[in-house]
Amino acid sequence: MLRDKPPWPPKQDGHPSLLMPFLLCVSCSNMTTVRLCIFQTDYYYEYTECDSVGSRWRVAIPHILGTCSALPTPTRGTDCSFSCAVGEFLEMSAQQCTPCAAGSYSLGSGVRFDQWDTIPAGFTSLATYMDPGPSGEESQACNSSSWTPQGVYLESSRDECTVSLVYAVHLEQQGSVSFSYQYPDNNIFFEFYVNLKSGTNILYWRTTGILVGGKMVKPVLLRNIQIEGVAYTSECFPCRPGWFSSSPGSSSCQPCPRNTSSNKGAASCTSCPDTQYSHEGWSQCKERPPCSEKDYFQIHTACDSEGKTQVMYRWVEPRICEENVTGAVALPPTGEREACPPCNPGYYNTNDSTCFPCPPGTHSDGTSVCEECPAGTEPVLGYEYKWWNVLPSNMKTSCFNVGNSKCDDMNGWEVAGDHIRSGAGGSDNDYLILNLHVPGFKLPTSLAGMTGTEFGRITFVFETMCSADCELYFMMDVNRKSTTVVESWEGSKERQSYTHIMTRNASVSYTWAFQRTNQAQDVRRYISDVVILYSVSVTNVQDGVASACRACALLSQSSQRSGSCIPCPAGFYIDRDTNRCQECPPNTYLSGHHTYGEDACLPCGPGSKSNKEHSRCYSDCSFSHTEHNRTLTFDLSSLSPVASLTIGPSFTSKGTKYLHVFNVSLCGHQGKMAAVCTDNVTDLANKDMGSDSTQFVNSVDSFICQSTIIPADGRGFRMALASQSISLADTFLGEIAIEYTMYTLDLKSDLFSIISFESCFLHLFPSLSQERQWTATGSCERGRSAVMTIRCNPEKMDHGQLTVPSACPAGTCDGCTFHFLWESGSACPHCTQDDYHQIEGACKGGVQVTLSVWNEPKLCTKGMSLPAKSSAPCEAIALWLKVGVGGGAFLAVLLVSLTFYFWKKNKRLEYKYSRLVMSANKECELPVADSCALAEGEEPEDDVVYSHKPSLLGKLRAIANKREGDSSESVQLKSSQSERWVWG
Repeated sequence: MLRDKPPWPPKQDGHPSLLMPFLLCVSCSNMTTVRLCIFQTDYYYEYTECDSVGSRWRVAIPHILGTCSALPTPTRGTDCSFSCAVGEFLEMSAQQCTPCAAGSYSLGSGVRFDQWDTIPAGFTSLATYMDPGPSGEESQACNSSSWTPQGVYLESSRDECTVSLVYAVHLEQQGSVSFSYQYPDNNIFFEFYVNLKSGTNILYWRTTGILVGGKMVKPVLLRNIQIEGVAYTSECFPCRPGWFSSSPGSSSCQPCPRNTSSNKGAASCTSCPDTQYSHEGWSQCKERPPCSEKDYFQIHTACDSEGKTQVMYRWVEPRICEENVTGAVALPPTGEREACPPCNPGYYNTNDSTCFPCPPGTHSDGTSVCEECPAGTEPVLGYEYKWWNVLPSNMKTSCFNVGNSKCDDMNGWEVAGDHIRSGAGGSDNDYLILNLHVPGFKLPTSLAGMTGTEFGRITFVFETMCSADCELYFMMDVNRKSTTVVESWEGSKERQSYTHIMTRNASVSYTWAFQRTNQAQDVRRYISDVVILYSVSVTNVQDGVASACRACALLSQSSQRSGSCIPCPAGFYIDRDTNRCQECPPNTYLSGHHTYGEDACLPCGPGSKSNKEHSRCYSDCSFSHTEHNRTLTFDLSSLSPVASLTIGPSFTSKGTKYLHVFNVSLCGHQGKMAAVCTDNVTDLANKDMGSDSTQFVNSVDSFICQSTIIPADGRGFRMALASQSISLADTFLGEIAIEYTMYTLDLKSDLFSIISFESCFLHLFPSLSQERQWTATGSCERGRSAVMTIRCNPEKMDHGQLTVPSACPAGTCDGCTFHFLWESGSACPHCTQDDYHQIEGACKGGVQVTLSVWNEPKLCTKGMSLPAKSSAPCEAIALWLKVGVGGGAFLAVLLVSLTFYFWKKNKRLEYKYSRLVMSANKECELPVADSCALAEGEEPEDDVVYSHKPSLLGKLRAIANKREGDSSESVQLKSSQSERWVWG
């Protein structure tokens, strides 16, 4: 047991002597010695939780429990709201703020994380898969998914697993959280959750990839997390390798300059040897490689006062190669001076070879002075850039990489005379950015009255030449709300044109971003991979310049303002002869960027009509078709409401469940594209901006559109995710084909395995996504199109059923052409007199009833009704029946008579033969006849002659009695010898 008094004599001040710093513990048969905690290295100080009055205590805690005792007595600490200034830390022994030493820094009341060689203490990466397995267990497919440290930034997972970066922090006062991130791909869902309050707070950054197209997503990059409001920090943070802090009391560290390096906690940087190099912020130097063709690039100098320019070559900065070693290439010499290219259309050249925009109301093709537009015309405003001697004033270029700060001060693109091309950048995974700002759009005066959806269009010609996984993005930022990827292209692409139409008037920034590879590398391997932009044109730009003038509509000559341009009403074109507004013919629509001449009114497709404003063709849900002298009339009004088709579920390689949802606006709505698909991955708050769907940057209005949906159930999301919304049909081509057949569907019969005995099919083609012309997308060279086949099926009434081919469960087999089948009783044609037949009943009581019955199977609806039952007088025995019976009786009598006649004839011949046989056996027998028949050509020598002509009754009686010999008949025989034989 513990002794009541120590075994050593106390000093005069009452404290035990330091010569024997042990306590003796005696317990039965053993003894344990525990030394006193007398050195500050044995323990550290911490504050207790703040109490209700805002005070706390400082207590000592041993580094290893049980190794020492007699810790210092708890002392009242500083106030809970106390904090040190930036560059200082709270020294707990004295409870005073002390400046940080050189090579370290402090935020005072905050913490910063900017070094990601490993995941810092306090952070946890959790990978979860919310969809349970068939037995309720969680999938193990995400065990290897996590946030990955990459030195200067933290990289999210690239798969569809949900990966969270979690950090717990205790705030003593009101605080804040700030961080830098790079979020380049809307196919990954990224969210940050924070609800800062006093006490313990849980922060998490969570990502979930949406890999429904088989394409790997680009990860989210995270760096420089800073948290304020922790009240105090008890130590300073050392500078990370490659950074330094030269003076005490620093609030941050600085990166080492190029060609220098440093270790962790450095107060200064060390220069690299001449044969080595380093980039800014590197912790070590590397050997310089020999210079090659990949280490320089070509530029064009600005035009000088003489209007000359020349080609020059520059080393890629920062230059890391060595020129004076074996195998190195030298910088090519500067090219000869040559004439500068002309100014871009809408600009004019000054004496000092500088291009300036033409004044308002004038125009120029770039090679001549600006001239005013003639009377009856107006300037065509816009931007048209096809010469790239200098970067236009409304364009800017930059380089961005969240993990490469040296890229920030570089030009992302370089002008090159007849084109502009991507620059060198600082590393191969930099984003090389070119931005064009358009303040807004203004329709020409002649088009101001149009109600169409085209306010302007941007068209550019480009080409990519790549040896790796390069990608070019074309993006759009409307009203500085959210940047959306409009289209992207991967790998090498031949020279081609792309057009995007603006459907509303707004300030917009167009951005081209080029990345050579998605993989971070220290060595430059793909410097020769490049994108070339040849020309960029934007129409109807507010405050733009004019390259030409266009004819406009004029007031009548009787008006006081005769000769002034006026806007034509919606659906009117400008007559070439009179320059007056004329309405387009029926069932034609106006091309949005052309109204001069009647040829601007384009005809609608078969079975479609134009809306009142002649801005779009659509189906009014009625259609007629004549074939083989039969007219089929359809009424599809019950199919006009927007229909939705959900296909799935489908699963990715790791089991993520997703659905394909199609919205279809088939007809009606006065041509309005009522099918809307909206993305909510990058901006879940878009719906809070307003109720008008046109305010959503990430929404698609179309006749047919598609979205990919990840359900909220099982994924832990607050709502279902909708992404990859695309338009499949924004122009109605018409109701092209009608099939009324007794056979299987023959259009795409390999896609639809539907067999019927008799069917009626109506093929509608709401087609051509993107624009009213074929426009190549990243995967479809001729754009996307859709074919809607409507099948008459009386068993599916009203809205019917919408399906896709079983052979292509996603609705398409090539990703470009989509096929749909809509079965409904409403798709049947109107009934006509050809769809029923009449049945006449039997004559009963002198009355005959006639009924009308539909042909089976019935393949019509509405239209003509069945005629009512009718009756007519009739006879019990019809005339035709009487004639038939009489004729039959006559034929029967005639047949009996003929039968008797030939029978009698036969009996006579038999009788003759028998008499001849009998006469041959008498005494005076005649020579026996060889035959009863006559030889060919022989005339009969004997005739039978009756002695008298008996009556018919006598003949019958003689025949009946001939066998009994009751009567006999005299027969005269004539011969050549005139002999007569008479039998009695």
